[in-house]
Amino acid sequence: MSGAARAAVAVLLAAALAGCSLAPEYRRPATATPAAYKESADQAVPGWKPATPAAELPKGAWWTIFGDGDLDALEDQVTAANQDLQAAVARFAQARAAADYARADYFPQVTANASSQRTQHSKNAALKFQPYVYSDHLLAADLSYEIDVWGRVRNSVAAARDRAEASGADLAAVDLALHAELATDYFALRGYDTQQIVLDHTVAAYERALQVTLNRYKGGAAAEADVDQAQTQLETARTQAHDVHLKRLQMEHAVAILVGQPPAQFSVKPAVLQGAAPAVEPGMPSALLERRPDIAAAERQVAAANAEIGVARAAYYPQFDLSAMMGLDSAAPGKWIEAPSRIWGIGPQAAAILFDGGRLDAMNANARAAYDETVANYRQTVLTAFGEVEDNLAALRQLAQEAQTQDAALAAARRALDQANKRYAGGLVTYLEVVSTENVALSAQLSAVNILTRRMTASVLLAKALGGGWTAADDLALDRAVPKEAADSPM
Repeated sequence: MSGAARAAVAVLLAAALAGCSLAPEYRRPATATPAAYKESADQAVPGWKPATPAAELPKGAWWTIFGDGDLDALEDQVTAANQDLQAAVARFAQARAAADYARADYFPQVTANASSQRTQHSKNAALKFQPYVYSDHLLAADLSYEIDVWGRVRNSVAAARDRAEASGADLAAVDLALHAELATDYFALRGYDTQQIVLDHTVAAYERALQVTLNRYKGGAAAEADVDQAQTQLETARTQAHDVHLKRLQMEHAVAILVGQPPAQFSVKPAVLQGAAPAVEPGMPSALLERRPDIAAAERQVAAANAEIGVARAAYYPQFDLSAMMGLDSAAPGKWIEAPSRIWGIGPQAAAILFDGGRLDAMNANARAAYDETVANYRQTVLTAFGEVEDNLAALRQLAQEAQTQDAALAAARRALDQANKRYAGGLVTYLEVVSTENVALSAQLSAVNILTRRMTASVLLAKALGGGWTAADDLALDRAVPKEAADSPM
């Protein structure tokens, strides 16, 4: 058997072995998953549907469930202009490029080189060269290829692909968080708009009350203390109105930044906060694992760390490479491209570490510890997700009850204020009772607005906690980055 034939046989034998992988068989880490959410079982929010596994949130534009055209328009601007989202897109592109880079190891690397040089050796050297001066012209192509006997390349590609998928889920998580933040800021803005209207009407009413009290004082029907109390009440209401206006301006600036616009060039027309919190089905807790992008990202990091264990284990075993070279070499330019100038070489190589002072052991221990860290992070992410859903289900249930009791309190405060005004007009009570009753009524109005704002915010946060309209299948299809079949057919 010729040398070339023996080399070819060795290559084929090594290739036949290249189906081994030293990575542990991957299984998604087990997590404690309740059968149902506590807050959606026997304490459901009035008007809500029973929990079902269906994810009925709109895909993508989940905020449309609120039916607010102004919010929809702002949300569209977040997608197009938010710089944090653009940065996440760039990180995703980097991860995809890293996956492509890793996948390139499936294929041989071919390089070309050419040189033309004239050399002179020392005539006094220990080893004499004849001739002392000569020319050499070289044109060659080199091929190198790692025969993936132990799965190092395949596991490296799998780890890169899993990280790219995690980056895709991270991008979805950033997108979800930014849209949810805009929605919460928007409803806070509308809450301030509504409070501003209440306070502006209150200031106007207090101005009229002050004027009436001044007239009564001038006519001898009221004490000077009544005037001072009316003036104090008016100025306090004005202060509250100015403070709400400041908060409204700051919230408008926050919205401007989210939609990628300078605050000086951005404004939102005031409007009253209306409507009610939309009904959202929380679904089954087990479905949350597929509906939260941060959970998907954490799980993909676990898969990547699992593949990295295989990469670390492969370092214990010999690395097999195939190298080949062919080209032309001649001392005379005129004979460079003649048949006798041909050169070539082909053959496998193997290299193994015999002693490294414990480096490989440390590398494997590090890979195992990194895997354990990702598992802990995944389980913590799942626990946090369950907690966020429960928190917002509880918030909506409690706030619905608060809204009912607050409406009753507001109605009672208005009746009490009407009676106080009548008694004061009849001279039965001092103006202090009117002031006290008016303050109670104003506080009840502002509390009602605050509760409605919190209910809308809790609905946004529940939609976010449920993953919006996202599912794992939406963003983890990375065939353009790393075709799945490449992992099964490296050549």
